Amino acid sequence: MPLSANFFATKFIAIGALFAVTASAFSQQNQCAVTSGPTITPVVELYTSEGCSSCPPADKWASSLKDKGIVVQAFHVGYWDYIGWVDRFAAPAYTARQRDIATRNKLRSIYTPQAVLNGKDWPNWGGQPAGREPAHLSIALKKIGTDQFEASVTPMTAQAESLSWSAYWTITEHGHNSRVQAGENAGEFLKHDFVVRQYTQAGEYKTSDTVTQKLGFRSIAPTPGHARQVNLVVFDRKTGQTLQAVSLQCPA
Repeated sequence: MPLSANFFATKFIAIGALFAVTASAFSQQNQCAVTSGPTITPVVELYTSEGCSSCPPADKWASSLKDKGIVVQAFHVGYWDYIGWVDRFAAPAYTARQRDIATRNKLRSIYTPQAVLNGKDWPNWGGQPAGREPAHLSIALKKIGTDQFEASVTPMTAQAESLSWSAYWTITEHGHNSRVQAGENAGEFLKHDFVVRQYTQAGEYKTSDTVTQKLGFRSIAPTPGHARQVNLVVFDRKTGQTLQAVSLQCPA
């Protein structure tokens, strides 16, 4: 039986609609981008452990900072594991970072929970930190492919010309939880947001080297069911103080 003109017209419309949907999805993916503002974005680092009985209140406080324009990172450390409960989110690199911060802040030891604000020890943590200090650098971060990201770091002021800076990437995820069976939190059901799942150092730079510095990053795959953020923090190489930061959360 010969095919009618209406059949071909319908087929053409269907193919066109499919192409439009595919093109729309691709466009939305490439629109996943963020640019920093005129002031320094506050960066909060929380050093915590599922084996530490005083950590859950700090974890809860960190969760309250969602959607506040802050880069929040919960680094789980493993030096409480000896009590009997192994924190599955901990990594030696996170403890090493905490030790580096302690050295910069002239602390005698590391501890949990510890909050760090813009590279400085923050023993009286709480509330919501506000970013008021003018930024000398700008960051533009975008997704360029599956688990691939690119950032442009650009000087904004004359003061930036003398800066020596470093940077690091993190992947953080929301909505993790654990039923703890041993240690100080035995029997507790713990909820975690901003859990650091990947920490990658991004090198050392001088703003005099180039007008705009490009930084590339390939992340681990997302954990299904957990919203994630891709964070880039640029900091003063000598003091550890935050110079600028951004956080990007793309649609699933």
